[in-house]
Amino acid sequence: MSTIQPVIVTADQDVLVGFYTKLFGAEEIFRVPAEGPAFYLGLRIGDTDLGLVAKTNPGTGAAPRILLSIGVDDVDETLGRVEALGGSVSGGPNDMPWGQRVAHIKDPDGNPVNLTQPIPAG
Repeated sequence: MSTIQPVIVTADQDVLVGFYTKLFGAEEIFRVPAEGPAFYLGLRIGDTDLGLVAKTNPGTGAAPRILLSIGVDDVDETLGRVEALGGSVSGGPNDMPWGQRVAHIKDPDGNPVNLTQPIPAG
C-alpha cells in the first residue's frame, strides 16, 4: 500500500500554518523537532495530511507543476477569506461541467490551490 502526502517547502512556515489553519481548519498533528522552531510540521485537513518544511531559501521556480485541490463546504464563503489571510485569488468561482464549483487561489507563498465543492444535483 502507498500513501501520497503533499509537502510544501517554505521560507515562512508560520504564515502558511496560519493560512491553512484559518482557511481550512488544519490541525498540527506532527512536528520535528518536538520543541523549538520546527523543521517539519504535519497538518491534517479533513482526512488528508499536508507537510510544511522550513527552508531558509526555497528558491523560486517557473510555473508550478503541482497544485493542491482542497474540498470545502462553501467555495464562495472560503474564497471571501483568502486575501485577508495573505493568499490571492486567481480565478473563479465557476460551476464546472463535471459537477464541481471551483475557484483558483494561491497561498501566501504563491502555491496554487483549487477550492472545490460538489454542485448539488438538481
